[in-house]
Amino acid sequence: MGGTTNQPLKAATLPLADLPWPLLQAVASLAEAPLIQIAERLRAATLPYLGSSALVIFTEDCPGRPQKKAGAEEIISRVSIAELDTLRAGLSDETPWSGEAELAGRPRPVLAMKHSSSGALLVLTDPHPADPEHNAGLDLVTYLWRIAAQRIQEKVADAPPSYLLESRAASAERLRVTAELTDLHSTTLKTLLAALRSSSLDDASARSTVTDLAVKALVGLRTLSDRTTDLVEVPVAIAFERLREDLRPLTRFSGVEIEFIEPPQDGRALPGEVAHAGRAIVRGLVLAMMEQPDVSRVRTQWDCDGENLLINVRDDGPGMLAADAPSIARLDRRVQALSGQLRIDVMPRWGADVFVTLPLDMPTRPTGDVAGWDLAAREVEVLQHLVAGHRNRTIAAMLGISENTVKFHVRNLFRKLDVGSRTEAIALAHSHGLR
Repeated sequence: MGGTTNQPLKAATLPLADLPWPLLQAVASLAEAPLIQIAERLRAATLPYLGSSALVIFTEDCPGRPQKKAGAEEIISRVSIAELDTLRAGLSDETPWSGEAELAGRPRPVLAMKHSSSGALLVLTDPHPADPEHNAGLDLVTYLWRIAAQRIQEKVADAPPSYLLESRAASAERLRVTAELTDLHSTTLKTLLAALRSSSLDDASARSTVTDLAVKALVGLRTLSDRTTDLVEVPVAIAFERLREDLRPLTRFSGVEIEFIEPPQDGRALPGEVAHAGRAIVRGLVLAMMEQPDVSRVRTQWDCDGENLLINVRDDGPGMLAADAPSIARLDRRVQALSGQLRIDVMPRWGADVFVTLPLDMPTRPTGDVAGWDLAAREVEVLQHLVAGHRNRTIAAMLGISENTVKFHVRNLFRKLDVGSRTEAIALAHSHGLR
């Protein structure tokens, strides 16, 4: 022992100059990216390894904003959910796929890849080099995409109340616009069909051809409407099954039995934000209950009365769940963001019983409840036109001002509303009752 000396261990180090700093900075940027910037940051991270004209992310984890886009305006402003849905359906696994696909209204070269756990889709348009499968940077692009997809999952799972409000308003707006377009084009196409079927037209071949085209257009339009509805609404039974999948690892490894009481199969579909929030609230309650000693069973039950999602979570523990605990307070904020209520009944030595009510419909507000934004009269007018879907040139013509003046007012609106895009401004305005 006397001849033994302790020598400090020296870790093998890589010279700082040799570290891949651009890649490490890209990873750090993605790891801390807010949802609204995830597409821009992912595109900036991937461009050094694989060029593209635009980047589009399609994820159903975000019902209010399923598309996240960056790049060429002529692509990101025209790409549709139906196109992305078709492209994703053709991908069997996470393996990157390159080829030609219909996107933004015409066939384009694309690179597409899917995230396995969430089903999120990444699309890069006009990738260069033209054959990305033989590009050494493809593995890095795939790696960065997985980080971004995981970031989206984590942010949605722990979304703050402000995001839930904005997402719900955006969902409602998209559904309203789609419904209006469906009614408009359905009427137009039905009129076209009636005219083409008229006996006064003797060109049977032309009539048959155009009739077929019109029928296909009607079917496509209805499909798009149904698909949009699917994105913003989730059948209660499917939402509950996803909750069961979320909690399955706890059931398997914790030693605590989790009992699931099935909701009615024919209950009203849940708005996407309510379904996501309901799952997150139950997950949080189950974890909080399992932190108590001597908990062996937790029961969770969902029901729907046509107006509310009704959640009940109960444990068989010692009744030590504190209503003012930080974990419960965070869950209560999520509930309040959706105008819901959370109540805890604690029974010493008999456990805790938690009841949550989440309204399925947004509460009505007085029209134009925007006093707190300190908007000038002209700014309110411009915001109303934005909500109506008008572009800057149209707003300028209707208000009798220049397009540059409209842009000036829009910039002021973004600053006062603390938003970064027209979509955010519209969603926030809707959440305050502005129509």
